[in-house]
Amino acid sequence: MAPPAHKTVADTELIPASRASLDAFLDYLQVECGLSVNTRKAYKRDLTRFLGYFAAPLEKLTTRRIEGFMKYCRDAGLAVSSSARALAAVRTFCKYLVIQGVLKLDVSAGLEAPKKWNRLPTILDSRGVDELLAAPSEETDQFALRDRAILTLLYATGMRAAEIIGLKLCDVNFNLGVVRVLGKGNKERIVPAASRALDLARSYIETARGEQVAGESESELKPTATVFLSHTGKPLGREDIFRIVRKYVRRVGLKGNVSPHTLRHCFATQLLSRGADLRSVQEMLGHADISTTQIYTHVDSSRLKALHKKFHPRG
Repeated sequence: MAPPAHKTVADTELIPASRASLDAFLDYLQVECGLSVNTRKAYKRDLTRFLGYFAAPLEKLTTRRIEGFMKYCRDAGLAVSSSARALAAVRTFCKYLVIQGVLKLDVSAGLEAPKKWNRLPTILDSRGVDELLAAPSEETDQFALRDRAILTLLYATGMRAAEIIGLKLCDVNFNLGVVRVLGKGNKERIVPAASRALDLARSYIETARGEQVAGESESELKPTATVFLSHTGKPLGREDIFRIVRKYVRRVGLKGNVSPHTLRHCFATQLLSRGADLRSVQEMLGHADISTTQIYTHVDSSRLKALHKKFHPRG
């Protein structure tokens, strides 16, 4: 009997041969494909669920069994986006099994992903952004300078949470006013940053950061050292960035599901609304496919329609 689709399946519950194939596949994703840690974790989670459902030797995998898994996910109430992501993981795994000779044919080739609604991303208006960036206070927050620098850089560069925690001192060029970002698949991109954001980062590095690392002086800083540190002097984790953003979102009373990615959405939308071309925004966001960037054109057109309806006499 298959476990509930919402239940987390432990890899120790899988057939040993399937578990071994999954482990080898995850190594393949890292070594051959260069996928990020977060992407590999997502693949492992989805495929562990799938293999827990399938519970048979991989040589017996068929298209019908994969279709059954998708129905199983749908009946269990999984979101369309979660089901689509799981199918993408299964497809990639099937291609790998063909390469390894476990399967003769790619049994996932003819399957279509469940249709997703193109949900418009949450964005903040200018006032909301200003309130959020100004929320950290030296009077009440021990790491106010660090937090303000993080919030401002997220908005100024469109970096993801996973990208800002990996930012090194050598990645920030204060003279040129740019930041080198290591994105998904270890792809590098260069993003211009506002002088205000860089000034805050410089101020943090030269003052508060040194206080977090006992005995470290500015002259001893290594170029490869991580920019933003926790209270223990160690690099922040991705979840820390989410925690920092949520803290100040609650403080200023912003509504909606505001996350670090919201500031990335605001970055892209503001650029497009002020005349930036789509290709340039795509490069700064690090999107592999321009269709991913195009969602922000819909956000801006929605804003314009709302303004038209509100202020035009015939709106």
